[in-house]
Amino acid sequence: MSKRTRIRFIINPTSGTNSRVDVAARIREHLDERKYVHDIMYTTHAGHAPELAHQAANEGIEVVVAVGGDGTVNEVARGLLKTETALAILPKGSGNGLARHLKIPMALEGAMRVINQRNVITIDSGEINQHPFFTTAGIGFDAYISSVFAGNKKRGLQTYVELVMKEVLSYKHLPVKASINGKSLETDCYVMAFANAAQYGNNAYIAPTADIQDGLLDVCLVRRLDLVKALNLSYCMLTKQLANPDSAEYFKTERVTVQTEEDIMYHADGEYLGKAREFEVKMVPLSLKVLVP
Repeated sequence: MSKRTRIRFIINPTSGTNSRVDVAARIREHLDERKYVHDIMYTTHAGHAPELAHQAANEGIEVVVAVGGDGTVNEVARGLLKTETALAILPKGSGNGLARHLKIPMALEGAMRVINQRNVITIDSGEINQHPFFTTAGIGFDAYISSVFAGNKKRGLQTYVELVMKEVLSYKHLPVKASINGKSLETDCYVMAFANAAQYGNNAYIAPTADIQDGLLDVCLVRRLDLVKALNLSYCMLTKQLANPDSAEYFKTERVTVQTEEDIMYHADGEYLGKAREFEVKMVPLSLKVLVP
């Protein structure tokens, strides 16, 4: 019998809306124990998952599974960057942006089949002010929504959409200075999204042409937003199309710098990180191993 692969599941017990499901029992039910020997750890606080993931990599564990939403996936992936340990995902959140981009099934049984197949690729990651991200980061409106959503007791897609609809036309753009592909740009900024993957989550595609292995950021700049532009942008995000040029502009680049005269909010993978006036966003090519179908 060949040596079994060591795999560790890191579970965020607060992720998802169905907390009654015994995830550990279902993992044991569907894991191919001919291939794997597993253990399970639970996060107890924000910032715990990177520690657990980094510990697993140091122990030489070959696969670490993030069981949770986008925040849990980001934390586990941060702990595995530039190591030989591969990330796997059991989606259990409301957005599941990286899992959806990688075409990992949303149902546990399907995601476990991906794990049992153990097909490993290497993908890019990004950094915004040295904070890693794997799907998207951004400044402006999407970061503002992330800050409001983080403080909301209700979770899920419906709550997120309700917040966007409530705030989208009242949020004000700010002037920024940016450098993209070595060219200076002075512009209004309603939102500037930096995409490694194509979507935020929930199949909302902010950068439909993004390639997670090309070493490039896909930048989506919305200078100003009115009702017509908002409808066009929303339709295109839901249909995986590029928005009209008067609604959004797109760039591909390895690095972006942005300066503002006022503090502006920013996020990474939907996690609100605070405010700043200077930003450096860059790619870290082929820096994370991950299991995919």
